[in-house]
Amino acid sequence: MHDIKFIRSYPEEFEKLMRRRGLNIKSSFILEIDTSIRGYQTEIQTIQQKRNIASKEIGKLLSIGSDVSSLKLNLENYRSDLSELDDKIKKLSIDLNDILKELPNYLDEDVPDGETEFQNEFVKDWGNKPEFSFKPRDHVEIGEILNELDFKTGVKISGSRFVLLRGQLALLERALSSFMLDTHLSEFDFEEVSPPYIVREDALFGTGQLPKFSEDLFNTTDNRWLIPTAEVPLTNIVSNEIVDKKILPLRFVANTPCFRSEAGAAGADTRGMIRQHQFSKVEMVFITNPLESNKELDRLVICAETILQKLKLPYRVMKLCSGDIGFSAKKTYDLEVWLPGQNKGKGAYREISSCSNCGDFQARRMNAKFKDKETNKTDFLHTLNGSGLAVGRTIIAILENYQQIDGSVLIPDVLVPYMKGTQKIDIPN
Repeated sequence: MHDIKFIRSYPEEFEKLMRRRGLNIKSSFILEIDTSIRGYQTEIQTIQQKRNIASKEIGKLLSIGSDVSSLKLNLENYRSDLSELDDKIKKLSIDLNDILKELPNYLDEDVPDGETEFQNEFVKDWGNKPEFSFKPRDHVEIGEILNELDFKTGVKISGSRFVLLRGQLALLERALSSFMLDTHLSEFDFEEVSPPYIVREDALFGTGQLPKFSEDLFNTTDNRWLIPTAEVPLTNIVSNEIVDKKILPLRFVANTPCFRSEAGAAGADTRGMIRQHQFSKVEMVFITNPLESNKELDRLVICAETILQKLKLPYRVMKLCSGDIGFSAKKTYDLEVWLPGQNKGKGAYREISSCSNCGDFQARRMNAKFKDKETNKTDFLHTLNGSGLAVGRTIIAILENYQQIDGSVLIPDVLVPYMKGTQKIDIPN
């Protein structure tokens, strides 16, 4: 949500910031509503002053036995006028809110301009892409050879874009989640949280998924929602709160299932596990002082990179351009892992983590603030989130990068203790 005071003070700058988002917004239209609201508020103050004067006058006249009927009639008129003005303010405030809540976050100055992912800016890469003496298979073929990636049964039970992981692959999913959580807790000072998987509508509004992206979510019959990511419950821990500056930053991590309808992704990545209705993800959320949020974004990226480096999975880091960045983010880095089996064995980079600084955008929507007790000042928090990592896509990356010529798959060394000592997933006899 945007600060109307900023729009009021810098209307041309506001329009410029929205143009970077591809929106031609006229600040004058917003400010007309704002001016009307403030005008009515001024009228209310004037009427309240008149009402207070009349009330005192009535008291004086009553004490000397004078007639106050005309003054009482004035009080009734004042009360009626106040009610009418209050209704006008409420209606206009809803209109103003309806406009502002649909507008995306401002972008940082160093976010590159561009319309699609092809204009994203390369930052760096890491690791050596594996070389094979054979044409690398994709994860679907490998899963079929191992007989542990069961799409047929997933479809039978739940429909398209669901899968059953069986045997060693089910264990690999659990191993990855535990490894990721343990790493974040031991090396990066997170607090682990086990949040609800179903949330109220206002929680999704606070993080920016509602109202704009309702079609991408699953809604329950009692108008609650399945979480699309643990970002939603973790960030809302501080909704409608004023936290002490001294306890910042807060760093939360959780492993949860995520549920997405993928309504806008028809025909995209229909093969395999890349785009599913349900998947596991280890999510990181930082709640921080505004002065520290850019530094915390760098830390967030390092946390995600550390997981990939420990798994020895080659990846690259991309800074998202203005046309590819998410609604609530002001700056985002994507980590893209190398998948050698994609693109018919030619390989491709695919997103495995997205790390974003949302500034005060979500905090304003959630009314999440912090207080500096030394200065007695209160301000909005900054929120950040990132995947550390998407578990399903990490399974894909391991299957494709660690595959052997016979279809078996080696286990990254760091995961062996989590896999009950298993060093390789063998093909069935």
